[in-house]
Amino acid sequence: MISALTRLADWSARTPKRLWALAFALFFTLAASWAVATPLGGSPDEHAHFIRAAAVARGQINGPEVMVPHMVAGIEGKFAETGVQLPEWYRQLPTQHECYAWHAGTPASCAPAIGHSGKTAQATTAAGRYHPGYYLAVGWPSLLVKGPHALYLMRLASALLCSALLASAVVTAAEWRRRSLALLGVAAAATPMALYMAGMVNPSGGEIAAGVLVWTALLSVLMSPDPRLLNRRLARVGIGGLVLINIRPLGLIWFAGALFFGLLLQQRGVLRSVLRRKALWLWTVLLGAATAGALLWAAQHPDNSVINTPRSLTAREAARQTFGNTETYVHQMLGYFGWLDTPAPAFTWLVWLGVLAALTALGLAFGRKREAVALLGMLVAVVVVPVAAQASQAEKLGMVWQGRYLLPFAVGLPLMAVLICASRAPGAGMPWRRLVGFAVAGLALADAAAFFWTLRRFAVGTSGPWVPFSAHWNPPGGWALWTAVYTVAAFALALPALARDREPAAADGPASGPAGVRSGRHSKAAPVG
Repeated sequence: MISALTRLADWSARTPKRLWALAFALFFTLAASWAVATPLGGSPDEHAHFIRAAAVARGQINGPEVMVPHMVAGIEGKFAETGVQLPEWYRQLPTQHECYAWHAGTPASCAPAIGHSGKTAQATTAAGRYHPGYYLAVGWPSLLVKGPHALYLMRLASALLCSALLASAVVTAAEWRRRSLALLGVAAAATPMALYMAGMVNPSGGEIAAGVLVWTALLSVLMSPDPRLLNRRLARVGIGGLVLINIRPLGLIWFAGALFFGLLLQQRGVLRSVLRRKALWLWTVLLGAATAGALLWAAQHPDNSVINTPRSLTAREAARQTFGNTETYVHQMLGYFGWLDTPAPAFTWLVWLGVLAALTALGLAFGRKREAVALLGMLVAVVVVPVAAQASQAEKLGMVWQGRYLLPFAVGLPLMAVLICASRAPGAGMPWRRLVGFAVAGLALADAAAFFWTLRRFAVGTSGPWVPFSAHWNPPGGWALWTAVYTVAAFALALPALARDREPAAADGPASGPAGVRSGRHSKAAPVG
């Protein structure tokens, strides 16, 4: 059995094109499963993003400002929303979730059916000031069909975009000689929350997937230099950066953070050789133009919402509360579904946190002093960044921070840890492939458990039976089908990490260097540890 799995794993990672296609198909299956198995309107603020995407697809990039009464984290205020002209049934979306959101014991069957009226009417969206690029990429299916089918197709378009970015991260990690370790980092970064958001119409999904690609490619450029792979890695950094920067203003901060820690971890002399590449300057110009465009867009579309925050909510008080919520934000990055009313089961959190803790400890143990300092700095940043961000904005916006906002940056922690191990840890003395095998199998099981737990919540509510045989709400095709599909895809995605690592070729230099993936030729594979 183990031999058959090894052969299958080796086959899956034999060529970059095959690996990319397989990873793309599996990531899409996982994201699409979330897209189908989550009720329409069952994820945070998705109604606003549906409306924004449909409007942008119809050429409505801007619209009149409409002040809408709203409650933000228990504080009353008025949101500055954008008015757009859409088919009348889009106006139903803001209330679609109200009967079951924040009521985890209530299944989603209480939601009213969505109509199909083609009559045009004004709808408003709180996402009207966001950059239109993401919404154009996911909104076009709304021109083809109407009603719920249009919404599901928009979710699948988002899943396609995110899956392409994540598959590119997998191929980049597989270019390392010790690819099993590198691929474990991508698996740990692709948390259930990341896959959940990938299947929703929400810029967070693309932001997180782009963050995984930027971190993987950037660290590969700076920590695992290989002239044959440099241009394609720079291209991946550039593509991921363009997506990250253009989705939301925070993307520029996350990209800068990845660049900062990447430079801390660079091998000696790498930056000098990278600066000589014309490809670097081409992507620098493109990213600079994207940055200028994103900043200009943000300056021209300020948030004029008025939130009546209490005087007691000072910057200091916001910082204190945010720091106290650190554990909650960590859980939200791993898995907190629905309208933050459906936490993943404890099993999912324990497995994921256990793997992350083990990877971080190994990175600290095997890394050099500068690398250990960078890893500790990343741990501190994961705690400090939300505190600083919310303290600076709470008096205007209230306590609105969610863990997923930080995830495009926080995915760098497991990637930094595993790539330090892939560079520094000795091949002999530790059963690396066995450890990776247990880790990816545990992550796959934890991921599947989170999916089933969330689907059960929507089907029968948290107070319902553990196995929802008599489901009040069912996704198209039924809950059993999608649970099986998701579980198989989650375990199949672990296979490439079980492939045997490559022996260093003559051009690779020391054993700690990479062995690039070359099309048409393959170095002899041998297990490490």
